[in-house]
Amino acid sequence: MVSPARLQALEAWRNENHISLSQVNGQRRYGGPPDGWEGPAPGDGCEVFISQLPEDVFEDLLIPLFSSVGRLWEFRLMMNFSGWNRGFAYATYGSAGEAAEAVRRLHGHRLGPAKQLCVCHSTQKKQLCVGELPVTIQQPYVLQVLRALSGGVESVSLKSGTDIKGVSALVVYESHHAAAMAKKVIREGFKKHCSLTVSVKWHYSSTKVRRPLTHGEGTPRSGPPRSGPPRSQPPRLQPPLSTTETFNKAPGAPGPLPPRPAPFWSSPLPQKPCLLALLQRTCGTRPDFNLECTASGPWHVCVSYSVQLPHLPHPLKGWLTVRRGVTPEDTWREVNQLVAGRALAALWPGTEGMPKQAW
Repeated sequence: MVSPARLQALEAWRNENHISLSQVNGQRRYGGPPDGWEGPAPGDGCEVFISQLPEDVFEDLLIPLFSSVGRLWEFRLMMNFSGWNRGFAYATYGSAGEAAEAVRRLHGHRLGPAKQLCVCHSTQKKQLCVGELPVTIQQPYVLQVLRALSGGVESVSLKSGTDIKGVSALVVYESHHAAAMAKKVIREGFKKHCSLTVSVKWHYSSTKVRRPLTHGEGTPRSGPPRSGPPRSQPPRLQPPLSTTETFNKAPGAPGPLPPRPAPFWSSPLPQKPCLLALLQRTCGTRPDFNLECTASGPWHVCVSYSVQLPHLPHPLKGWLTVRRGVTPEDTWREVNQLVAGRALAALWPGTEGMPKQAW
């Protein structure tokens, strides 16, 4: 339990200095930018990483300390549910020079009798590696799903190799914050919307900076090049096919779908209650479905939909991911079933308990 005296001191400091703090996703944030900030947002090299914080030290002590070496653009303190800090924070300055000065002056600064701060330049990681994807998956499909799950996606590339399970996707984000937020939702998003279990981790560049050898580590190995047969190269992925396709059909009408390399399963989709017929009886007429296939892969199809229902003032809109059937007609039938189920759920809130698969 956090000491009431510490919380009172924090609150008094906030009121006295008119400080606004917001807590989202386990971090408490000041600024970004603070009130009265003039000029552009800081670039690379302006953020420092602070660790070895006592767990009862908060912004009333940290922000004045780190503001003493330069003007803070943002300060983020990592918090847990009990109210203690998690022992580390990030401070972003207006310039790289101020960040370097903070490292020089505050690294090793003593907070309390047994705690010395560790202050260093923050590593701005902007790349994630999404692993264990199916070997037949295509890049446009992965890009579509990632952009639906997270913001700030700049590019996606696929790679395979003898030491890689399935296929891995290298995802580049516009900022470290966007990548960090995406890292928290990608795994569950692929499992929920695509029925795929993937791994997500930070991607580090293969280029390593050589550091000086310390005493006892020996000397770099020298000598003639290693003999023997050349190492086998990993197989290259084929260039992804263009799979974006648009269609606008009435319910039940078969529509063209991009071909897939091989059947995903050998039997038709299981039979479900005909939600489309139930929706038609409920509305008294056949509602207008506007469906668009935004992306497709070997196993799944992404579809956006807009349904005009007679009892709702605005169209019902959304998107869903559907597993491919044995034939395009099976896939199309599944799309109509799921959209009809969502329409019924909008008309009758009690229909959430009806048999469904993807809403």
